[in-house]
Amino acid sequence: MDIQTLTTFFMWCTIINGSLLGFWIAMCILAPDLIYRTQSKWFPIPRESFNVIIYSFLGLFKIIFLVFNVVPYVALLIAG
Repeated sequence: MDIQTLTTFFMWCTIINGSLLGFWIAMCILAPDLIYRTQSKWFPIPRESFNVIIYSFLGLFKIIFLVFNVVPYVALLIAG
């Protein structure tokens, strides 16, 4: 596997996961009540706990996105 193939792979991973992150952020900002109502039907949980959990997962996803998608893509761009 050459550097160009890896660069293309990480580029598309970054685009797809960045889009998912952006969509998740937009949903948390624009429709937090809809998200809570939908999830509370499946998992009964207080609103305060739900907010902590959803924003913790959002932060974790952001860190994982940066470490495993953006950093390798930028490193391959620099090395290529």
